[in-house]
Amino acid sequence: MQTYQPGDIRNFAIVGHASSGKTILSEAMLVCGGVIHRMGSITNGSTVSDYHVSEQQRQISVHASLLHTEWLGKKFNIIDTPGYLDFISEGLGALRVGDFALVVVHVHHGVGVGTDQGWSYATQYRIPKMIVINAMDKEQANFEKVLAQCREHYGERVFPMNWPVNPGPGFNTVLDVMRSEIVTYQKDFSGKFQEVPATGDWAEKVNQLHKQLIEYIAESDDSLLEKFFDKGNLTEDELRAGVHAAIQKQLFIPVFCTSAETNIGVARLMDFIAKYGSSPVDREKVEAVGANGNETQVSLSSPEPVLYVFKTMSEAQFGELSFFRLYSGSVKVGTELYNSDRRITEKIGQIYILNGKNRAPVNSLNAGDIGAVVKLKDTHTGNTLCSPRMIVTLSKVVYPKPNVHAALKLNSKGEEDKIATGLAALHEEDPTFLYHVDGELHQTVMSAQGDLHLAVLTDRLKRRYRVEIELIPPRIPFRETIKARAESKYRHKKQTGGAGQFAEVWMRIEPRPRNTGVEFTQTLSGQNVDRVYVPSVEKGVMSACTEGILAGYRVVDLKIDFYDGKMHPVDSNDISFQIAGKEAFKEAFTNARPGLLEPIYNLEIKIPEDALGKVIGDLSSRRGKILGMDTDGSFQVVKAQVPAMELYHYATTVRSLTGGRGIHAEEFSHYEEMPRELEQKVIAESKSRKAAEH
Repeated sequence: MQTYQPGDIRNFAIVGHASSGKTILSEAMLVCGGVIHRMGSITNGSTVSDYHVSEQQRQISVHASLLHTEWLGKKFNIIDTPGYLDFISEGLGALRVGDFALVVVHVHHGVGVGTDQGWSYATQYRIPKMIVINAMDKEQANFEKVLAQCREHYGERVFPMNWPVNPGPGFNTVLDVMRSEIVTYQKDFSGKFQEVPATGDWAEKVNQLHKQLIEYIAESDDSLLEKFFDKGNLTEDELRAGVHAAIQKQLFIPVFCTSAETNIGVARLMDFIAKYGSSPVDREKVEAVGANGNETQVSLSSPEPVLYVFKTMSEAQFGELSFFRLYSGSVKVGTELYNSDRRITEKIGQIYILNGKNRAPVNSLNAGDIGAVVKLKDTHTGNTLCSPRMIVTLSKVVYPKPNVHAALKLNSKGEEDKIATGLAALHEEDPTFLYHVDGELHQTVMSAQGDLHLAVLTDRLKRRYRVEIELIPPRIPFRETIKARAESKYRHKKQTGGAGQFAEVWMRIEPRPRNTGVEFTQTLSGQNVDRVYVPSVEKGVMSACTEGILAGYRVVDLKIDFYDGKMHPVDSNDISFQIAGKEAFKEAFTNARPGLLEPIYNLEIKIPEDALGKVIGDLSSRRGKILGMDTDGSFQVVKAQVPAMELYHYATTVRSLTGGRGIHAEEFSHYEEMPRELEQKVIAESKSRKAAEH
């Protein structure tokens, strides 16, 4: 493939809610561009994008796939992204390096949470959006209804660049607004079409739309606005000149109708992208941080190479593959670049341009282009590689926090190292996956964006590292505390021949306010106990606080006063007072109306209005407290507090209650007392677990 100038490159991410047709739209573009000769199918697992085992098994996109084709002399770098929010990191990486977002909406499902998320992230990255209303060949396809919904969500400037003439089964004809033509597509999946001038009612329709479009375009340029006011119209050339600028300023949002499965409407969409879509030239300068920590800019025209790695993945036949976008300069095989995040030098090995799993080696890539490189030593997602003569760091993607957690259980001994290696590799590939070894609860906890995300990662871990694991509910870090004051006097005495052990500790304990921790004090008077033993008593008390007394959970929010005791001139020592301190504390604790505290989480749940009643009912069944509600477009945002023990698999519940249109975020808030009956249940479970371990 030839090398392209930045102005001839179109980098775009295809985003949208799950099952809106993004992968098939990508497939249709490859057919139009002659990359493939027939459309693959999701059901058969034969699309270019979805080539991973997990994608073919589940018939959904899990990874962002990089594709390319040529159209009207322009190079399209297409990034097909997953629609499920479980795999949001893939879409975020794609939008970070795209010059515009193609937002796909299914005509039956309309705007979903995934559509809104894609839109919101594209806005955050300040890139223009175009909308494709897909599946116009389906029964009862209602273009106007979905167009109205898009306007409700994204503003009145959402504007149709074409209009379906015969929606529903057999759909193959559209009205082209720019050219005032009726375009009829062949029904052989080739994407080829014929055009005739619009007449009758369609000519009238296109006239109305034209006037509105001209008004939007005139706003993009003062000179066009003057011409528009002078003549009341713009020539076709003036109109065309203004479209690109108007899209960059989002003075209007172009909407197209397609049936990707039958390759109807796709070729003219590609014409529009080639002629008016954003190129790297539209983002000629990008923000960066220099070696001295000061803000700077990377210019497209700079000769020094700067690239951003937006995705890494490990593949059996290639090793680690790093997907990158080049923001300045050029790279070729053998170029040495500096990783400004890791502070190491990397040598660029073989460079590829990709179509799914198909790789074509190239010798070099120019500024603005996207490619992949293999076998970098220590470069990961989000890293910047740059010329040692111009050290900069490009801004990174900020990923959402995971809100689904599961503990990993090993089914065979001796594979801990393999698991540790695997978890680290998965996190490097996918920064929205986190894990930690919880020393308190003795579990390795995996955290992901959703149950599907967890399932896919677990499968990958098993397949790639050949380990036998399963996921179990993570233990909840309850806390133990007291509700009353109590005292104890404990004597530790042990005689074993020779020097024995002796210590007596008198102790008072009382509750403290929530979140104030454990305070140890001593108010000894007289000579009954040598002050040298105070740290020993404190050590024993703190050991009991860490181990827990009721159910094996950490003790919090109380004050301990070591006020008196006794010692023996020969038999008293450090260990004696540690033991006496620990036992005195346990005794006092047991007499101070002990109880358990449970962690409470703040929840923010974004749902369609028609699911509000179901979600609130479900929250009540989880002992949830509703804190308030807000409106966000056509969605309701419910704020609530729910105990952690009621949140296992909550993401799945939200999706189930909302038909996949709801999402939630959760964050730890505070600890509060548990209901008595639940407390007894947790204590009983803890005792039986301890018994089983011993």
